[in-house]
Amino acid sequence: MAVVKRWFNEIRKSPAFTGLVLFLIAIVLNTLIQGPAKFFSANSINTLFASNMPFLLVVMGQSILLISGTLDVSSGVQLALVNVVTIMSVQELGIPFIAGCLLGIVAALIASVVCWFCVSILRIPAMLASFALTFVIKGVNVLIMNVPQGKVEKIFYKAYDMKILGFIPASIIALLICCGIWIYANRSRFGSYIYAVGANPRNAFAAGVIPAKVQLQAFLLKGVFVGIAGICLTLMTASGNPLQAEDYGIRSLAACIIGGLSFGGWGTMACGLFGGGFLVLIQNAVYYFFTLLYKLIPGFQVTSYWHNFMSDVIIFLGLLMTIVTAKSQRETLRIDIRSRVDLEQQQEGGAKK
Repeated sequence: MAVVKRWFNEIRKSPAFTGLVLFLIAIVLNTLIQGPAKFFSANSINTLFASNMPFLLVVMGQSILLISGTLDVSSGVQLALVNVVTIMSVQELGIPFIAGCLLGIVAALIASVVCWFCVSILRIPAMLASFALTFVIKGVNVLIMNVPQGKVEKIFYKAYDMKILGFIPASIIALLICCGIWIYANRSRFGSYIYAVGANPRNAFAAGVIPAKVQLQAFLLKGVFVGIAGICLTLMTASGNPLQAEDYGIRSLAACIIGGLSFGGWGTMACGLFGGGFLVLIQNAVYYFFTLLYKLIPGFQVTSYWHNFMSDVIIFLGLLMTIVTAKSQRETLRIDIRSRVDLEQQQEGGAKK
């Protein structure tokens, strides 16, 4: 019992604790509404991962930026940029699909560098700069592809939607790749610098760290994640559309905050993933809840507005819970650190005597 209590206390101090709780609540809601057999079936899990993988990867990219002390709400429309560049390069240039995907990732990297230049070099507020950049990128998308068009070879989108060994979603490979990249980057010197710059750029600069350089690396890493997310979106839709996924930018920001991330140096990648998972599962639960009502109540009909309203209310309550518990977590962590410091000082004093 003491071990369990100690483990729980350690988890409770983690920034991802609230996101984890909300994520588990969302799983319970889906299980109650759909039933365990249906929700945990291979087809259901595969559909959840395949249809929401682009969003989860954008959330991961947004998490990196928040840790470094900045953000990019144009990340959503950058997915459409990757999509149209990939489709049109294959369609117009006749290059292989894989080469088109690489060009799409390059496009995401260029967009990320432009946003970094506006934010870190020109000192434009990140929210304002990335919001304005949203319309610029949207215009570029329409210039490249004026109407939805194009297609993806069947072998590629079928591979994305398949199940490995009959139950593992193939789309999860993209998530594992991005997690591997982040784990490697986080264990390098960049992992320390990004938290230092996010927490206090001036102190980091005084310690010999160049904040603009670290944030450039963060934007480039975000660009890679968005590029992979754009490829997943292309495989999911199997076509091109210049005006899609725009809301992913602001939704990814909401997911990070709900998961426990705050602006600059506080939180982990797990926060973003739990927050993103919560948003995905809540929308899924609301959809099946109303589907259940349609079956149980003859003649029951509501518009999609009520679907969105109900899911947004739940998300708002989750956000309030995050704000309250985050303050409690920081206070608990501060008290714990202070008690450890006092204990060490007492031990040092006893040793001197």
